[in-house]
Amino acid sequence: MQSPADFAGRRITVAGLGVSGVPAARALAGLGARVTVVNSSDGERERAQAAELEKLGVTVRLGDGDTLPEGTELVVTTPGWKPASPLFAAAGKAGVEVWGDVELAWRLRGPDAADWLAVTGTNGKTTTVRMLASILEAAGLRTAAVGNIGVPLVDVVLGEGQPDGASYDVLAVELSSYQLHWAPSVRAHSAAVLNLAPDHLDWHGSMAAYAADKGRIYEGNTVACVYNAADPATEELVRAADVEEGCRAIGFTLGTPGPSQVGVVEGILVDRAFVENRQQQAQELAEVSDVTPAAPHNIANALAAAALARAFGVAPAAVRDGLRAFHPDAHRIQHVADLGNVRYVDDSKATNTHAAEASLAAYEHIVWIAGGLAKGATFDELVQKSAARLRGVVLIGADRALIREALARHAPDVPVVDLDRTDTGAMSEAVREASRLAEPGDTVLLAPACASMDMFVNYNKRGEAFADAVGELTARDH
Repeated sequence: MQSPADFAGRRITVAGLGVSGVPAARALAGLGARVTVVNSSDGERERAQAAELEKLGVTVRLGDGDTLPEGTELVVTTPGWKPASPLFAAAGKAGVEVWGDVELAWRLRGPDAADWLAVTGTNGKTTTVRMLASILEAAGLRTAAVGNIGVPLVDVVLGEGQPDGASYDVLAVELSSYQLHWAPSVRAHSAAVLNLAPDHLDWHGSMAAYAADKGRIYEGNTVACVYNAADPATEELVRAADVEEGCRAIGFTLGTPGPSQVGVVEGILVDRAFVENRQQQAQELAEVSDVTPAAPHNIANALAAAALARAFGVAPAAVRDGLRAFHPDAHRIQHVADLGNVRYVDDSKATNTHAAEASLAAYEHIVWIAGGLAKGATFDELVQKSAARLRGVVLIGADRALIREALARHAPDVPVVDLDRTDTGAMSEAVREASRLAEPGDTVLLAPACASMDMFVNYNKRGEAFADAVGELTARDH
């Protein structure tokens, strides 16, 4: 924790504009720092952001993200900048410290700052954080879902809290591996790592480095380190963490929980971690039917959120009420329509193989729409695990051949339609082909296992294209 006065007059370079860079630059300028923002791109949006910051006395250099401004005493980086960037190499050579925007927010907290309940993982972070915030609200606590979810922590820490001016009791904080890499001082009340699977390895350099950055979320936890009992790598991160005396390891499982775990018994979410006699007692928290959608991976998210809330002292009834009140964001295993006894589901957010595997596991018979930018991923394990569920596959996108080859190796009898096009209109043809392959009782599932940028601006636009294509089917049938 640092005094705002510590920043007055300091020469600070902010690396990057965007969702977190602009608030960081604005906040530092407000504290009296001499701020320069460097940004590699120089487009219309960046020029508009620069114009607003320059009104506050901030210097903005567009089109040059490699050169460290002369006299820089501290660099504050936005999450996307790779550790190997020339700017950071120059900072290291000059002995200049590099913080992320989350580190800056942590150091700017006041003496009565709200506790952080933090969540990371390869998949499920946003859903879990929003579930957690819903549970905390149901308990009557002043809270917000913040961080990588799109709400900059710097704004929250320096703001007035809620609209009525009251401060927060606790924050539900989503942290990405990028943010954790640059946040060595963050110490959460309790934290969860939901799962670990290869992702962003081009940024981190290796799976070991990626896991180590995820594991930073456990450092200094005071009450609970929540891990996935089905993912031993998350428990290993707990074992490696340096936590406060008395901090406990709490597992979540889709099976019957053991002592110090939360889990599921006969359709009931139960707690054997935060009860008086965890060897012999279990506390009912909610029913599986209280979780929407009640897909296995989403129940796991709910259990992780419940464990963090219980670590903060939330009553069981608030867990139930918060889960009932929660509704997931769009494009996350979202039911679009039922046509001819075939269900159409949009999980465009499944941008990697781990997320797609969880989505595919939620349905018995599937016509799978997949493909896009693979980001270096391989698909053999995903296809092997899901082959028995596949009624057919429709492939789109730049790297669809990688999935087609995995299907040929591990599911050779599954019909595959390979659409040799990457225009946005391909989704309409994909949905038409999927509807042709589907039989009554099947699910047509968009779970691409790939990023969207080869065809769409983002996964949201891809999901919207899917929904529009399903709507075209409805219109055609009527």
